Amino acid sequence: MKKIKIPIEQNTYDVYLGCDIFDQLFKIAEKLKLNKNIMMIPDEKFYNIRKAEIDHLIKTYHGKLNIHVIQATEKLKSFYTLQKIFTELLNKEYTRDTLLVALGGGIIGDIVGFAASIFSRGVQYVQVPTTLLAAVDSSVGGKTGINFGNTKNIIGAFKQPKFVLIDSDFLDTLPKKEIISGLGEVIKYAYLTNQNFYNYILSNVDNILEKKKDVLEKIIEESVRFKGDVVANDEKESGTRKMLNLGHTFAHAFEVEQNYKIKHGHAVIIGIACALFLSNKLNLLNDKKLNSLLELLIQVKGLIKISDVDYKKSISIMKRDKKNRDGKIKFVLLKDIGGILIDVEASDRDIKYALKMGLSIFR
Repeated sequence: MKKIKIPIEQNTYDVYLGCDIFDQLFKIAEKLKLNKNIMMIPDEKFYNIRKAEIDHLIKTYHGKLNIHVIQATEKLKSFYTLQKIFTELLNKEYTRDTLLVALGGGIIGDIVGFAASIFSRGVQYVQVPTTLLAAVDSSVGGKTGINFGNTKNIIGAFKQPKFVLIDSDFLDTLPKKEIISGLGEVIKYAYLTNQNFYNYILSNVDNILEKKKDVLEKIIEESVRFKGDVVANDEKESGTRKMLNLGHTFAHAFEVEQNYKIKHGHAVIIGIACALFLSNKLNLLNDKKLNSLLELLIQVKGLIKISDVDYKKSISIMKRDKKNRDGKIKFVLLKDIGGILIDVEASDRDIKYALKMGLSIFR
């Protein structure tokens, strides 16, 4: 079992990564002297698949422990689901000495983390990601929240977990579309980090899709280390952490415009393509470099499907993005691998061009 430190000032915690380590959950919590009154909140689909394993672990715990299963969909990433969690906590007489356990993908982590940030003015929580996307991205960094008014993650808080436990065994039962969704965030890191990691992802797409354990653990470790360093330097996203939004301004618009019928990571892949074309349109990325950087996206284009997109509606959605400032849409763009530009503005005309060209890759 590997231990990766996330060195956030006053909120340092560890990410535990390994194979068949789920049974270490309560032992780690006990070692860290965390609150002993536990509410475990798993994703319904995951719980149904792993019920025997989860129930067996629960039987080994001798303190107060209840389980509250919820559906994990973008439409239920809402006040309604929060209310159900709070009602369950109150009915079971939980108070400030509570430890919430988020057991699921990114949606579960976001909802449970936000619940932890406001229940009793803040309680402890831990992340146990069960999808590739959550393992490489959303479980680390402390962003939590819900959707509201056709805007993604517009209501939320920064709340760091006490630790993250990533059991690579959980990825074995993931459907291919979930692996592809996680691959979207991995591809993002490939563009943000360095040429070596980019080349590794480029040459291992098939191994990732085939869920080769050593490859998955390597990309999870590299992604977590990179994100951990970024977050440690800018926890509240006032500067350099914004780079992690590469492709996400477009992606969030696609998710809302498509009524959440497209997976987040799939939307991110298309969003990165749009960001590359916008970088080129604004003369930040020359044609030769654009074609070179599109190579990775072209390799996975056959895996992504999206219905026709209304450009005008998508731009309108982007104008409600929480990352905007002074009424201006702010983009993360590239001039090369690792050559990151943040808070770049563009005209509606150029954004429409980027949408058209980026989406054309996946037609």
